[in-house]
Amino acid sequence: MIGRLFRREDPVAPEPGRKPPPMLTVPRRRGQRMFAAAETDRMTSGWTNAPMPADQIIRRNWRVLVARSREQSANNDYAKAFKASARRNLIGQKGLVLQAQATDLGDALDAGANKAIETAWRTWCQAMNCDVKGRRTFRQIQKTIVNGLCTDGEFMVRMVYGADAGPWGFALQVLDPVLCPVDFDEDRRPGGGFVRAGIEYTKMGRPVAYYFTTLDQSQADYHYSGRAFLRVPADEIIHWFEEDFVGQKRGLPWMATALLRMRQLGEFEKSALNNAREGANKVGVIEWAEGMGPDIDDEEIQNEDGSLVDIELESESGVYHQLPAGARLKRVETGYPNGEMQVFSKHMLRGVATGLGVAYNDLANDLEGVNLSSIRHGVLSERDQWMELQESLIEAFALPIYERWLAHALLQQKITLQNGSPLPAGKRSKFLAVTFQARRWQWIDPAKDVKADTDAVDNLFKSRGQVIRERGRDPREVYAEIAADIAAMREAKIPENVIEALITAKSKGGQGSGQPAKTGTGETDPDADPDPDKGE
Repeated sequence: MIGRLFRREDPVAPEPGRKPPPMLTVPRRRGQRMFAAAETDRMTSGWTNAPMPADQIIRRNWRVLVARSREQSANNDYAKAFKASARRNLIGQKGLVLQAQATDLGDALDAGANKAIETAWRTWCQAMNCDVKGRRTFRQIQKTIVNGLCTDGEFMVRMVYGADAGPWGFALQVLDPVLCPVDFDEDRRPGGGFVRAGIEYTKMGRPVAYYFTTLDQSQADYHYSGRAFLRVPADEIIHWFEEDFVGQKRGLPWMATALLRMRQLGEFEKSALNNAREGANKVGVIEWAEGMGPDIDDEEIQNEDGSLVDIELESESGVYHQLPAGARLKRVETGYPNGEMQVFSKHMLRGVATGLGVAYNDLANDLEGVNLSSIRHGVLSERDQWMELQESLIEAFALPIYERWLAHALLQQKITLQNGSPLPAGKRSKFLAVTFQARRWQWIDPAKDVKADTDAVDNLFKSRGQVIRERGRDPREVYAEIAADIAAMREAKIPENVIEALITAKSKGGQGSGQPAKTGTGETDPDADPDPDKGE
């Protein structure tokens, strides 16, 4: 029965003189995918289909991307502007400022120890102490590593001890990541370790050592032959990068996704400039009617090599030239630059700014058509990204260096109180309580933002210290300055009621309370605006 159900029968022969019925064919459909981006057709023929592991991505692209990023940072205006913006926003005028937070048993700040630590730290941050070369201050070293992040995507800083480290016996050496060969790999080393991109790891992936082609500053060219490398323990190297892929061993330039657009836009502008110069220099060309023109066999109009001498007419203002018979002037019209060039350049620069993670108006120096609301939104979004990177730099760079510096300085008795006694090395864990204050920015609309902070403090949404820190200051310094101002006013014989009025002006119905200001006699000022935002 089963065989009969699935048996193929012979087709019935058609009647004589009658054509067989046409065969119905169902088109064979290609396997469809749920996501359009996963389709493989002529529109996606050049798109990769197989994912690559992080090590392979770095090995294939790192050198080319770093080389092109460095070239663009030297020749492209927008690449240079991005590096300047990164330095300005991440580091700023003061860099990462240390604030010691050591406390006593009662959780009260140890003012003497904190002041001693901050004083010693500022001394070490001078160029002669913190740089093995004696040339860069700690703030300038921070700027150098930010430049490296833009073009190389990573930085490597070596902590040097001993006589070569300068007066303090502890200094920093900024290394070129190119010295660490990205193509040096080894598998199955003794103990289960391995080497990837010039870095030795345990079998679980913890860095053990870094390999460099040279650390000799007298060598100008970085090259190597064979497998002769210098091995530096990993605990002497600070290596940081933004991890884009799981398992990534080396960083990729921050300008990586914007490089192609920057390069092509630069070449487009160069071509437009050359075209404009050609159009400005060449008014037109001389065309001859058929049978007219100079005799090509005439030796008087030939150069030594046999080529014809060019007939030139110099253009002069207000002068009309008479052309020979049969000759006419044909003007040369150039296509670029024209009105479409600005639109195209803006479109390209918006893509570049998106790839770099910065505001277009800042990168392109273009404030045309910008209003307060739009620029505020763009700036605040960009600052959130800068603050995120600042915290990464503090965690990966500033804090590890401080911990090493503190241990060395305590053992060398470099940190002393005002009475000259050194801080005890046995209390190192107590002195590890520090914070680094990064650069902060002025507000777009100071009046509204100050009022918002005032309302937040009055309603206990924020503390005064938080507001001060958000503006890049240390609350203790601000309070000390206020106390010094009060002491100076008292020394100048200013009455106490005047000092009190100046210090507590806001709480007595000043501008921050939202109430009309009071005059000196207690009357309401008729010219005061009760609602500063009304009618805006």
